[in-house]
Amino acid sequence: MPAGPDGTRRWRLRLAYDGSGFRGFAAQPGTVTVAGTLAAALARAARLDGPPQIVCAGRTDAGVHARGQVAHVDLPQDLDLDLVHVLNRQLAPAIVVREATVATSDFDARRSATGRHYRYLVWNAPVPDPLLATVAWHVPDPLDRRALSAAADALIGEHDFRAFCRRPPGTTAAEPIIRVVTDARWSAVGHEAADLPAADPADGGTGGGEGRLLRFDIRATSFCHQMVRSVVATLVDAGRGRGNTATVVGLLAAGSRDGTARPAPAHGLCLVAVDY
Repeated sequence: MPAGPDGTRRWRLRLAYDGSGFRGFAAQPGTVTVAGTLAAALARAARLDGPPQIVCAGRTDAGVHARGQVAHVDLPQDLDLDLVHVLNRQLAPAIVVREATVATSDFDARRSATGRHYRYLVWNAPVPDPLLATVAWHVPDPLDRRALSAAADALIGEHDFRAFCRRPPGTTAAEPIIRVVTDARWSAVGHEAADLPAADPADGGTGGGEGRLLRFDIRATSFCHQMVRSVVATLVDAGRGRGNTATVVGLLAAGSRDGTARPAPAHGLCLVAVDY
């Protein structure tokens, strides 16, 4: 692969990380972030004068996890290191480099991406599960899966998601935030959970008495800030009986955050994959 004009070579990294101990992905002075920690490790491994700039496909918020985050970084052309081995020795298990490959100089982890896949986990049970506490939102109220799925269907297609997103800096409330959602669905994790009936107040609303782990998967060409967490909170309200499909349709049409549920907790969210 030819070197760039400045004597560097572009690397494409596929990352996984536990977001619990980080204040998001983007590097921030004096703050522990995924990019900052990764850049410091790269600087040590490659003996650079300072941390390199890292560009990612999606800037995850504080507490959000990833299994398939993609980033690119420019490193010296003559660098001869097994980046997966060297970086994982320093960073695992909080951050893991799953793959490191040389990319073309025009590859951009963010701009070259054609789609992203996020997943949100909900532990629906009367009591919390300590083993799921860092990766799933505990919702003790009965949730009707049919209502969850019906409300999610309203998200598919091209819509103005102003009701579910924080307004980007420099924009006005009148400017639409158009996104294209290609898939949005709920499922129960595990074959036993998949056979559970919809919520029944007689068993605490969990469909099986002890609880079930619900998974919401959503794919779109791109997402805006807090979009998935705001969507999940609204859908969970529908599952509780505090809204329905018409509620989601109405919010999309209104284009305002007035009436939108407070975003679901960050720790239930995970960036699963990025498409190119």
